[in-house]
Amino acid sequence: MGASLGLALRERAGTDVVLGVDPDPDALALAASRGAISEACALEDAVARAECVVLAAPVTALPDLAGRVLAASAADTLVTDLGSTKTGIMRSLDGEGRKRFIGGHPVCGGETSGPGAARADLFEGATWFLTPGAEARADLYERLHRMVAAVGARATAIAPEVHDRLMALVSHLPHVLASALVNQAAASAPEGREALDSAGPSFRDLTRVAGSNPELWADILLDNREAVVSEIEALGARLTRAAEALRAGDREWLAAELARGRAAHERLRAPRADAGPGGAITVAVPDRPGALSEIATALGHAHINIADLSLRPGPPGGVGTVVIELAGAGSAERAIALLAERGFAAEPHRAALH
Repeated sequence: MGASLGLALRERAGTDVVLGVDPDPDALALAASRGAISEACALEDAVARAECVVLAAPVTALPDLAGRVLAASAADTLVTDLGSTKTGIMRSLDGEGRKRFIGGHPVCGGETSGPGAARADLFEGATWFLTPGAEARADLYERLHRMVAAVGARATAIAPEVHDRLMALVSHLPHVLASALVNQAAASAPEGREALDSAGPSFRDLTRVAGSNPELWADILLDNREAVVSEIEALGARLTRAAEALRAGDREWLAAELARGRAAHERLRAPRADAGPGGAITVAVPDRPGALSEIATALGHAHINIADLSLRPGPPGGVGTVVIELAGAGSAERAIALLAERGFAAEPHRAALH
């Protein structure tokens, strides 16, 4: 993921200098040979020179790494990450740290890892969650949003705890389910080999992620254990109800449940409503910590996509403005009404951002 971001920044965003840090010299050499980094550095050297530091490391290493980077970097350096859990790292930081650390999670990638699997187009069209805390600096949030847009992703701001509950359902639970299903098939001796050999597309699709890195995913699941356990228990209740219906020969319930599943699938797979331009709005932003992150997360939770934003700070203690370009027909009207409910003055902007 880190090497893909380096490639995307250099090839698609026009970034000349991408510094690479890794405890494995072979990984650094491969990243350099692929063009993912312009120079390999020690951590302290890279952090001292960087405007933005992106942490691409296992989730168990992120809290300590974020603390080290924040302590060693300048007051205007943005620090973000690519981890798939957010609550733990946010809890590890104090209020000063959360001003400059803004979590990020691009929802893309595959089962392979390492610089050899890097792709410059990995983030094109992908959702990239941003998880600013209440203390996040508005200027650094703007910087991160622009970096994400520059590599082709769609930035969506949500609260860290909401992010982790969502990932438990749509990412972490599927890994548990895939492994359980493969293990059940493999353990069904002597039919296990025949079961795997005769597997159709439904089995292969459901179990694709069972080939992911087990050490990496054990750490991710443990880091988000409360939310994952909740989803496992909820799914277990659904499976128990299905077993009861089968045992009782309840065809009516089974058909209704399958119909609900098909309807939900069609609804979730329907074309996104945020295609195309949605207009731009101007929002008054009071000079207080977290105001911009509150605006961004409110829009993100309402599934209103921010295509671009431009911050215009006001005087100290006064009111500035942010011009937000939205995607999706009707988004501007929805955003203005939503922000008004939260006490923010917003109005249509006269021209889109350039």
